[in-house]
Amino acid sequence: IFTIATGRPPQGIEGLNKALNLDVPFRTYNGAMVVFGKSRKVIYEQKLSQKDARDIMELGEKYQVTTMVWKDNRLHVAELNERVNKYKMISGVEPIVTDNMEKLIENGVTKILWYDEVEKIEQYQQVIGKHLSGNVNFHPSRPYFMEFVDKNASKAIAMEKLGEYYGIKQNEMIAVGDGYNDVSMLEYAGLGVAMDNSPDGVKEKADYITLSNEKDGVAHVINEFILK
Repeated sequence: IFTIATGRPPQGIEGLNKALNLDVPFRTYNGAMVVFGKSRKVIYEQKLSQKDARDIMELGEKYQVTTMVWKDNRLHVAELNERVNKYKMISGVEPIVTDNMEKLIENGVTKILWYDEVEKIEQYQQVIGKHLSGNVNFHPSRPYFMEFVDKNASKAIAMEKLGEYYGIKQNEMIAVGDGYNDVSMLEYAGLGVAMDNSPDGVKEKADYITLSNEKDGVAHVINEFILK
């Protein structure tokens, strides 16, 4: 079975879902939710707790970061600004302005995203860990985005849950990725493959380096390890 893992929400993969024209599962929100593209049947979901969400949001206020919250596949913000509008263009999702964020985070949230200058995101990555519980995973999904999910929400754990669902063993899985948010699944899969355009830190975690995105590296993996 072929699936796609992404940091995007289900709405952010509509074009790909229509192109495939199959009801296949997607690992969305960097593994926080495994959901079928057409039926929207959820196989697995792991939320940030209310306390962890509050800690992240309070830290965001301290740093004056643009903070966006995903819950129930909806994007919530405290106010509209230039960065929120840019994210709207990137994600294709209309943000909802919420005046009571404390009530919003009751019962947990799927993901929290910070949007700031590249240099500041790099600085936050070095220091925010000491302010958050060990139940939070955080990483930059793009140079200007910092994403927060529960520690039990990762592309690797989502891959494990899919394996349980379909009866596929770990050593029978292949994972292909090019970003730091792909490292967990590259390490988990029986064969972890990094694209040639990946950062060196990602390549170091892979079992095999394929061609770049521009040279159809994924197709090369399929031909080399599946169709042969």
